Amino acid sequence: MKTVQRADVDTFTAIAHPVRRQLLDLLANNEQSVSELASQFEVTRPAISQHLKVLLDAGLVSEQRHGRERIYSLKPAPLRELDAWLEAYRHLWEEWLDRLDEYLQELQTKETEHDED
Repeated sequence: MKTVQRADVDTFTAIAHPVRRQLLDLLANNEQSVSELASQFEVTRPAISQHLKVLLDAGLVSEQRHGRERIYSLKPAPLRELDAWLEAYRHLWEEWLDRLDEYLQELQTKETEHDED
């Protein structure tokens, strides 16, 4: 199983491209071959292989060879590290969403009061 992580490819770089995020979504369900993965995209198989190489270099997927076929599976550890980093910023979103909720409730109250008049 190949899982060598290159220092120049970090998790953020790896997940920056939407195709790579879709590949991770597909691999979250079960391991798949390059052919199986490529069949779900409108890009070429070599393009999918390049995206998988970036994910492999970032340590987000592992690769097993079965004969001539390569099977990829998700390695979630770097995503857990990303989630831990994002945790420091969640309170900002929660505060923003709380303010938005308050604003929407105020609008709804004003609309209800207006309808009653």
